[in-house]
Amino acid sequence: MKTKMRLSDYISDLAEKRKQEVIKENDIYETTTGITSPLGATSTEEIRIFNEYMEQVNLMNITKAAPEKKKILVLRKFFKMKRNQQVVINLKNDDKIIQMLGKVTAIGRDFVMLTNLNERIWLPYHAIESANLPTGIPNFSSSHQYFIFDNDLRRKLLNNFGETVSKRDVLIQQFFEESLATNLVSWRKTWVKIRTDKEIVFGKIQSVTQQKLILLLFNEKIEVDLTHTTIIQSIRFINLLSLLGKKRFGLF
Repeated sequence: MKTKMRLSDYISDLAEKRKQEVIKENDIYETTTGITSPLGATSTEEIRIFNEYMEQVNLMNITKAAPEKKKILVLRKFFKMKRNQQVVINLKNDDKIIQMLGKVTAIGRDFVMLTNLNERIWLPYHAIESANLPTGIPNFSSSHQYFIFDNDLRRKLLNNFGETVSKRDVLIQQFFEESLATNLVSWRKTWVKIRTDKEIVFGKIQSVTQQKLILLLFNEKIEVDLTHTTIIQSIRFINLLSLLGKKRFGLF
């Protein structure tokens, strides 16, 4: 049976009940002052497990609906899960399998960047056959992947987001997914060796367009099509001298 009550009476009655209500603090969810709410009706560990499961199921559903995007989406998800960890990547070049090992440093829209003690390596997704963890290397949790935001950085991001992020490469990787061409722009004047479907070239990065990479080898300009690139590797000075010697004697 419904009781007829005017809105003003209902509000005053509700206010009186709120005054008499005993409010209990939830030590699990209310860790800071302010308005908070639980992430779900279940326990925190169950919510976290379900969220990870939901992300994987959503990814699989997307790849079923758009199979042409499956390779890029799966590789991108895998590398994001293994950021700052060692991975081994197999690439196919001229009917040969090339294996690259390094730490995942940057994940872009169409490439992944690995680093090791000697070099920096850019690998386009279209050239990757498979990616995995090296044998004997433990699979760490992803908790160490996140960037620590102090109060000063939070203030700068709120007041001047664009300028703050653009000055720090780690923040660019955190907020944006660059293309290979865009990332290479920030590495102008760096000596690199590039392996394509048909040849190996090297030189200093002079300029980059959406599809072309222009290298400068002294007075010679070399144009490389990024769509046919398999591996881009930075060159140290000692390795550069070796490459110049091979090129001079026709061994390269």
